[in-house]
Amino acid sequence: MIELPDNTVMPFEIKPLGVRGRIVRLGHVVDDILHKHDYPAPVSALLAEAVALTAMLGASLKFDGKFILQTNSDGPVDLLVADFSSPGGIRGYARFDAGMIAKLKAPTPQALLGKGHLAMTIDQGQGMERYQGIVALGGVTLSEAALGYFQQSEQIPTRLRLAAGALAQRGTRPEAWRAGAIMVQHLPRDGGISPQPFHSGDAPEGHEEHVVEDDHWVKARLLLDTVEDHELLDPMLTPEELLYRLYHEDGVTVYRPVTLERHCTCSREKIGDLLKSFSDDDRAAMMTDGIIDVTCEFCSTHYRFAPEEVEPAA
Repeated sequence: MIELPDNTVMPFEIKPLGVRGRIVRLGHVVDDILHKHDYPAPVSALLAEAVALTAMLGASLKFDGKFILQTNSDGPVDLLVADFSSPGGIRGYARFDAGMIAKLKAPTPQALLGKGHLAMTIDQGQGMERYQGIVALGGVTLSEAALGYFQQSEQIPTRLRLAAGALAQRGTRPEAWRAGAIMVQHLPRDGGISPQPFHSGDAPEGHEEHVVEDDHWVKARLLLDTVEDHELLDPMLTPEELLYRLYHEDGVTVYRPVTLERHCTCSREKIGDLLKSFSDDDRAAMMTDGIIDVTCEFCSTHYRFAPEEVEPAA
């Protein structure tokens, strides 16, 4: 059996159009992340999209650091967290209310998220400044919220697509989750960017200023809009083949991909040190039958501590 490239983020460039981008393909990595939990299918799909988006944005880091994506909202899925650690570690988890999900007529991403905000944080490491961008959630998908961030904060013309789904397979699991993403940005080598439609200060809500966009950018984003979910998820369609389908007329250059792996940074030592920072009364309240039980929210690994193991040093 031929193994095709999977679990990667591939940068690419369409030089004649002044466009750069990245394409994400996630197979067993996102499947492993989701199977560490017992999420309803709509929650799994939403988290898979968040993981793909996080991988796509985190892979652009030019230093050893971490990119963190987090949503906080009033919807049935009130918390989504995914983070990327250099050079290619990825993890994620979701918090949800099963009762609220059951009451939804249609568990769309917009309905699952509700109103709140999406925060994207770049952590450069201990002693270094953190950078964070925040954009509102309210009747939008993750991809729409991310586009809002790029428009408002970075003012870079951007287009992106996210997809996630469970595909039938042979083996111990009847189906396997996959996720994919693709993004293009207009970053011409001359340093200019396309004008974008922004709200003017006194324009009524919902009205935008209409501007003339760069023809090259219009072509690039219209072609990306033709991408269908199955093309981002198909394990037999390589990233290079998909890019060729889209941009072969203008020529697309691909660069060395970033390899992704499921990687959780939890450890017995880290959790033990955290428990030592609590007061004696707090640690006593955590005990059940004389043992402190801790479960990592990301990877569901269980840790058990006896009281004497987490007593602060004298």
